[in-house]
Amino acid sequence: MPLWAQLEAELKRRLDAGDFDDGAFPTDLELTEDYEVSRHTVREAIRHLNRTGLLRRERGRGTVINRSEFEQSLGALYSLFESVESRGVEQTSEVLELAVVREPTAAEHLELPPDSDLVLVARLRMAGGEPLAIDRAWLPYDVAAPLLDVDWTRTALYDELRRAGAPVPNLGWERLTPVVPSAADRRLLDLDRGEAAFSLERRGCRDGLPIEWRTTLIRGDRYRFVADWSAGSLNPLRPDVADA
Repeated sequence: MPLWAQLEAELKRRLDAGDFDDGAFPTDLELTEDYEVSRHTVREAIRHLNRTGLLRRERGRGTVINRSEFEQSLGALYSLFESVESRGVEQTSEVLELAVVREPTAAEHLELPPDSDLVLVARLRMAGGEPLAIDRAWLPYDVAAPLLDVDWTRTALYDELRRAGAPVPNLGWERLTPVVPSAADRRLLDLDRGEAAFSLERRGCRDGLPIEWRTTLIRGDRYRFVADWSAGSLNPLRPDVADA
């Protein structure tokens, strides 16, 4: 095994054993001195541990243990708010845009004319005070007009639809794609150049009536998806490949 791979395996063993639970993860210099290897070897080992999600680099703090992972099953209607809060972590939001807009692509997914008025709720989603996702949801104006007066600091879209007496999605489809975010989105999510994220597209419907078209950019080092499956046919709501 290359030297960096040996160091990676040793650090993973120590992480699994809880050796670093009582303090900060060692700096590159400390690892270089402790294991008598080059800084290049240390950085390569740390880079691979970052990719597995065990560690992450943070500006001003260096390498830290990634204790803020959230997991969500695919194939079921879920709330990002609830999936974060169920882990005992506070989920808050910063509003990026809350307005009536016209967006032809979103209108098409909502089966509306391209010049239809839509309510856009765009938020930076935070988990434990750290950026987690950029969430943009477009909804028909006649469904979502009451959402324009909501305080989005700590709440969920579906909860607010219920409070307004509006229909809440109970079926739909979601598409997940790995992407490298734009420079602007990278700054919002506090990601370094080249770090990947998940791009989610979701169309939510209520008994066949389109209610939301949503795009979410979510940090790949803080969130993961798990699919439960069994033999059977495809979901008839899933978009055709030609629509991708």
